[in-house]
Amino acid sequence: MADWETVTILKKKPPKASAMKSEQAINAARRQGVAIDTQTKWGAGTNKQHVTTKNTAKLDRETEELRHEKIPLDLGKLIQQGRQAKGWSQKELATKVNEKPQVINDYEAGRGIPNQLVIGKIERAIGCRLKVSAGPRS
Repeated sequence: MADWETVTILKKKPPKASAMKSEQAINAARRQGVAIDTQTKWGAGTNKQHVTTKNTAKLDRETEELRHEKIPLDLGKLIQQGRQAKGWSQKELATKVNEKPQVINDYEAGRGIPNQLVIGKIERAIGCRLKVSAGPRS
């Protein structure tokens, strides 16, 4: 028969991070004179997935000289007329070109930022040429 010795080792587990953040743990550390460092993380404890970035703040402060290029109003009218000739709503046209209805709304109102891919898809859907000529070349 083998001679087995039973050895029992008792170790106290270090406190978890959440326990160290408790009010009791902080007060106990203060009583012991331990240096305490508290930090507030940016956006901690919030469910902000879509926060305003610096770029959108820049867009809000745009001046007349620094404007985004927008769809010309006559191009928006052409889109609207072509869509109405087919008897489609903005939502139906948006579905056919695989875009959101808001994109079609913005394009027709002259608010949208021109995207040649989207304009090309709209042209094919309504069956009419939409490119605005750049004028005479010298």
